[in-house]
Amino acid sequence: MTLFKTASFRRFRHRKAVRPNERSALAKSTQNDLSRLVRTADPAVRKAFDIEMQSFSKLHARYLAEKENREQLDWDRIKSPNDKQVIPYGHLPQIAGPEGLSKLAVLKVNGGLGTSMGISGAKSALEVKDGLTFLDLIVQQVEHLNTTHKVDVPLILMTSFNTHDDTLRIIKKYVSQRISITTFNQSRYPRIWKETLQPCPKYASDDKKHWYPPGHGDLYESLVHTGVLDRLLAEGKEYLFVSNSDNLGAVVDQRILQHMIDSDAEFLMEVTDKTKADVKGGTLIEYDSSIRLLEIAQVPADHVDDFKSVRKFKIFNTNNLWINLRALKRIMDGGGMDLDIIVNPKMTDNGQAVIQLETAAGAAIKHFNNAHGINVPRSRFLPVKSCSDLLLIKSDIYSLQNGRLHMSESRMFGSVPVIKLGDHFKKITDFQPRFKKIPNIIDLDHLTVTGDVHFGRGVTLRGTVIVVANEGQRIEIPDGCVLENRLVSGNLNMTEL
Repeated sequence: MTLFKTASFRRFRHRKAVRPNERSALAKSTQNDLSRLVRTADPAVRKAFDIEMQSFSKLHARYLAEKENREQLDWDRIKSPNDKQVIPYGHLPQIAGPEGLSKLAVLKVNGGLGTSMGISGAKSALEVKDGLTFLDLIVQQVEHLNTTHKVDVPLILMTSFNTHDDTLRIIKKYVSQRISITTFNQSRYPRIWKETLQPCPKYASDDKKHWYPPGHGDLYESLVHTGVLDRLLAEGKEYLFVSNSDNLGAVVDQRILQHMIDSDAEFLMEVTDKTKADVKGGTLIEYDSSIRLLEIAQVPADHVDDFKSVRKFKIFNTNNLWINLRALKRIMDGGGMDLDIIVNPKMTDNGQAVIQLETAAGAAIKHFNNAHGINVPRSRFLPVKSCSDLLLIKSDIYSLQNGRLHMSESRMFGSVPVIKLGDHFKKITDFQPRFKKIPNIIDLDHLTVTGDVHFGRGVTLRGTVIVVANEGQRIEIPDGCVLENRLVSGNLNMTEL
């Protein structure tokens, strides 16, 4: 078994230092504020809330210490991971028996609201294909796995205070299906004022705007505090497949599971080749002979362009993770993890600057033995982050089978088209009425749409299509229209490309 050497680096941006005496005073003041918050909590939930505030206090103390030390990344010591640190998917075992499935659990990170798409409730409740939601497809996938292999792979949903109630209501409809579903709520941390670095809320019951879910890196603490980790181990589960609920390509892969068992790896991260659309995605690096996850928020300002380049950083993290639960138990019992802190600045509705201290689940790779990456096909990364992504998923390029998306055999190319919809399509309530029916795009290479544009029924788009409605104009693409290598502007003026 290979044990990667631990290297030490955390936040990398240059920032104003905190003097030692100032840090001590800030830490003490924060601890007093948090203690007062705990005393205001409902007695029924006070113990759990106290545990959350203790975890936040440790994170906040690390943040202050890093501001004091101003640790810097030595960019020249960063290397691309070697062949043993990232293994091509094609090198994995071709045949995998079902035995490992009996020890597997599936966890979906389900705390997002989808505010960038104008979704007010849990994003996983959005209909994405053939009238089915993210959660419908996830349940179908796991249920089919259980039925086919006669196993009992449980589904676990990590919610946030933003999505927990919605999720509990939605999953009631799956009660008769062959699947065990468990939900647990991840931590709720207080935002801090940028100027004072002190907690924003004064009471545990303060408005949601003063609180935040601290990123998917909170997964490990929450698995422990909610008792879910111990319960899974008691049920004989040894492996956990983790992914985002909005990644429709993140399905259980028995070849990866078998590789994890055969290689005695305690942690696997699925990565895939970077394209221009992925330049901000976190990447695996080698630093002092150790494998690490590097996020763009940790990159010094004068090296951001280097980070975005595909020359040095050819892969990015899909956030599909495979975790050995016994190893996780050992690590958490031994003091837990110091995950790299990501400082996420925000503005309140009344213009006040606040900070959210977050962590990424993939950063845990440094804590596990024989941890490495698997370079998987792009088909395992199909997130829906925008209405442009949604149009692609809803189109005839994909069909559904047992909750899984399959690319149409009629598609001549293995890659998907580039789709860029303008601001008129940004929110789901704007997107839906602009299509009488989703166009046929099986032969599309590139689509750009800007302005007030509406599509009729039976529209076919091929090659490169650009539709531009200028300010004050409205373009209606008529029913049955075929656009191939065309630029369409006001009054349906068409130019061949």
